[in-house]
Amino acid sequence: MLDTLAAPASHELEIKHSRFLAQAAPISDAAAALAFIQSVSDVDATHNCWAYRHGNDYRSSDDGEPAGTAGRPILAAIDGQGYDRIAVVVTRWYGGIKLGAGGLVRAYGGTAAECLRLAQRSPLVPMTERILQCGFEDMGIVHTLLGTAGAEKLEEHFLPEGLRLHVRLPADQIDALALRLRDATRDRLRLSEPVDND
Repeated sequence: MLDTLAAPASHELEIKHSRFLAQAAPISDAAAALAFIQSVSDVDATHNCWAYRHGNDYRSSDDGEPAGTAGRPILAAIDGQGYDRIAVVVTRWYGGIKLGAGGLVRAYGGTAAECLRLAQRSPLVPMTERILQCGFEDMGIVHTLLGTAGAEKLEEHFLPEGLRLHVRLPADQIDALALRLRDATRDRLRLSEPVDND
């Protein structure tokens, strides 16, 4: 299971007089990643190299360093540490000693990896949505069971025949919840997947 960051994180290293600062943050999409990258990049630094991953959407930049020596190692650190939906910027202030291609890969990848290793993680839980319909007599038990399954109420409508709920919950909870609801309501409750009206 992959994690995202619980909060933004940073880590700084000095390598042969060059200063490397890794800054990482959780992202909701590619636009958020690019906005974060722009917000933390230092125009006075020598390089602001970065990478982000949001599911199958990922990008990286060497920002003037030799090709493949910065952005890809940062992306490899994201993947190697088991993260998704995050962006990492590693800013370098050149200290006068060249590191060579291997040294750059280790410096950028290592600073990013250490930042992510020390950061506070938050598990990415796959979520699913369902529509529940029940009679008024089952409302109490339905609300109780939804709470124990960690379900979030998105919409609630009162109908002449009872209650219609649109909920989101962890995907791994749906089968157990459906069974508990069926047993508690003596199979009176209807559970279905939401239909897109687009």
